[in-house]
Amino acid sequence: MLTKRIIPCLDIKDGRVVKGTKFLNLRDAGDPVELAQYYDNEGADELVFLDITASAEKRDIIIDVVERTAEKVFIPLTVGGGIKSIEDFRKILRAGADKVSINTAAVKNPNLIKEASEIFGSQCVVVAIDAKRHYVNEDEIDKIDKNVVKVEDGYCWFEVYIYGGKKETGIDAIEWAKKAEELGAGEILLTSIDKDGTKSGYDLVLTKEISKSVKLPVIASGGCGKPEHVYEAFTIGKADAALMAGILHYREYTIEEIKKYCADRGIPMRLL
Repeated sequence: MLTKRIIPCLDIKDGRVVKGTKFLNLRDAGDPVELAQYYDNEGADELVFLDITASAEKRDIIIDVVERTAEKVFIPLTVGGGIKSIEDFRKILRAGADKVSINTAAVKNPNLIKEASEIFGSQCVVVAIDAKRHYVNEDEIDKIDKNVVKVEDGYCWFEVYIYGGKKETGIDAIEWAKKAEELGAGEILLTSIDKDGTKSGYDLVLTKEISKSVKLPVIASGGCGKPEHVYEAFTIGKADAALMAGILHYREYTIEEIKKYCADRGIPMRLL
């Protein structure tokens, strides 16, 4: 059985790691290179580095930070934010990243997924999906051309958002995940905007629905507050990896504590 992965996420703004709630109210969490090195030593399985305002600000990603980070870490590094073209993929991979994450550009130009997977291999292409619950009344379900699911407090479908969670698209996240897989994506990085930064646990309904809709590995993201949430993402959400930020950046838990909690409950983990 494949081991499940614990992946710290470094959201970068103006060259610093930041953390917010529901993609808003960002606060400083440290230097990206120092944090990356720390997590590498702590036993992280991979790292995700996201330049969270690059797409919204319509600028290129900060290559020098990627290069400095890649020099210091020896685990797989995924980089995303502001990537719009094959040339951008090439720059990021040359800077030392192992995988490239695309969200806004993939939605606007789905063929980029296909092109990138053909040129660099699907293992390099991570499609990031930022999704938010769109609630509907029970009597409207049959009239809606979306994948409506039952959740704790009613019924909803999951809408894809772009530009760092700032713009809705009207696209159904489940259908988009299936299309990304067809086009050649190697992995889905799935973030619940509703849960992001709340520390109330992952959106397990969203994670499970996407996980069962594709054969690709799914990384659960948004809402991690304690080791139990990670365990639930693996068991209930059927995720292959769990992404987290705040609980690690602010030293609320260590990677070792999270891995031990899961391993003690039968989840296969890579332990130091």
